[in-house]
Amino acid sequence: MNYETIPELHRGVKILHDPLRNKGTAFTEAEREALGLRGLLPPKVHSHAGQELRVLGALRSKVTDLERYLYLMALQDRNETLFFRVVINHIEEMMPLIYTPTVGQACQEFGHIYQRPRGLYVSLEDRGRVKEVLENWPHRDARIIVVTDGERILGLGDLGSNGMGIPIGKLALYTACAGVNPAQCLPVMLDVGTDNETLLNDRLYNGLERKRSRGERFDALVEEFVTAAEEVFPGVLIQFEDFGNANAFRLLARYRDQICCFDDDIQGTGAVTLAGILASQRITGSPLADQRILFLGAGEAGIGIADAVVAALVDEGMDAAEAREHCWFMDSQGLLVKERGEVAVSKRPYVREAKGTRSLLEAVNMIEPTALIGISGQPGKFTREVVEAMARINKRPLVFALSNPTSKSECTAEQAYTWSEGRAIFASGSPFDTVLYEGKKLVPGQGNNAYIFPGVGLGVIASRARRVNDKMFLAAARTLAGLVTEGDLEQGRIYPPLSRIRYVSAAIAKEVATIAYRDGLADREEPDDIQADVYAQVYQPVYPHYA
Repeated sequence: MNYETIPELHRGVKILHDPLRNKGTAFTEAEREALGLRGLLPPKVHSHAGQELRVLGALRSKVTDLERYLYLMALQDRNETLFFRVVINHIEEMMPLIYTPTVGQACQEFGHIYQRPRGLYVSLEDRGRVKEVLENWPHRDARIIVVTDGERILGLGDLGSNGMGIPIGKLALYTACAGVNPAQCLPVMLDVGTDNETLLNDRLYNGLERKRSRGERFDALVEEFVTAAEEVFPGVLIQFEDFGNANAFRLLARYRDQICCFDDDIQGTGAVTLAGILASQRITGSPLADQRILFLGAGEAGIGIADAVVAALVDEGMDAAEAREHCWFMDSQGLLVKERGEVAVSKRPYVREAKGTRSLLEAVNMIEPTALIGISGQPGKFTREVVEAMARINKRPLVFALSNPTSKSECTAEQAYTWSEGRAIFASGSPFDTVLYEGKKLVPGQGNNAYIFPGVGLGVIASRARRVNDKMFLAAARTLAGLVTEGDLEQGRIYPPLSRIRYVSAAIAKEVATIAYRDGLADREEPDDIQADVYAQVYQPVYPHYA
């Protein structure tokens, strides 16, 4: 076929097929006339509010959350402005649908529910021409890339190219929660294969049908991608997402001082959990220096949280070695102690001189922690006996069951409150419903990274920061903790309600931008009013005018 002979689509038809410019039935009479849309749309002109009402009605008529996810993704594919208006105006209802927990099921079934391409797939077969692949992206002003290789998707493990649902979902949150322009967001899947036999035997799997590549070939592809991304999208922020533990720590260490990047599973999780601990001090009356934290899980999230706690303690004047003594870890082999011998490099700073045990209950009774943090991906590990022990040791125990999605949570909110006689300060990774315990309404906190990474990204974009440093995440954690109100705390909530998340993100963005300007990391002059400058760059889901 000679593609040069295919006639150009009319301007109006092009706009109807461009999700960033399409207005659907909201095109005015004048626009329909000027763009040649008359007859291509039903005659009635609907308001943006009327379209929103239609979407909500259709969405709420769906039977399952996966059906609702598919409906919302289809809406995003045809009309992003309407999609983001609906999500922003109903964030508490929509966030569990476009991200965790529903996105976990969507990723597991990605090959079976695939409808339309979104984002870029860069595979081992693209070696030597990755720059060409990135140049196929239609928007040259990409400011944020979320990239994954699909090896550790939430708590679900290796999902290969099915993991593309995570970058797509994360970038939707950048826009919904912080107002990053969707045209500046680029999801990327680095497909290096998968070790998931179920996917390799699935005829509908869309990724490379081969075992996961590691070592030099993997590193070479990542290096080519990072180099190409910097060339095609100068100054772009790269967020590493859901890589396996070994690669995640290596990539962050390798690139953090070379390019503008961060790892959300390490640094974002660390910041949001630290914020919850800091906010809880106003309930317990115990400063951070008095905390003894026991982690169940010693992967990216656990080490990231511990590093954030240590950074905060050091910033308060404590020696780093002493600060690490406040953190204890249990992994799949038991308590992280010296008698176990050699452990992964990322875990070594937290190896303790103590008696080993593989029992979480025994570890709780021995260490007497003030906080128990689960990032293990193992549901039900916070048993009744464990939570009761925490409640016996502490008047107000911190019980954070952070594994995602909900099916992987170490315990439910109701279990934590019931087993602690209503005294637990609870947080989870995925949302749980409000619990009524002995007549008191208890609102679980959701320690979701969406409270952190969108604001950090917005601050980087606003300041044109060349690097992301740990000071930015520490500032983000303290800002988030400071925005928890007394009313929130009275209900047991240690994070602000999601309805305030755009305000939270803007406040974090201001602090991040301030650090970028102060530390000489910004590629633009500091404005007179940083907060006003941040707000001026926030995307609003408002239709453009064409006539």
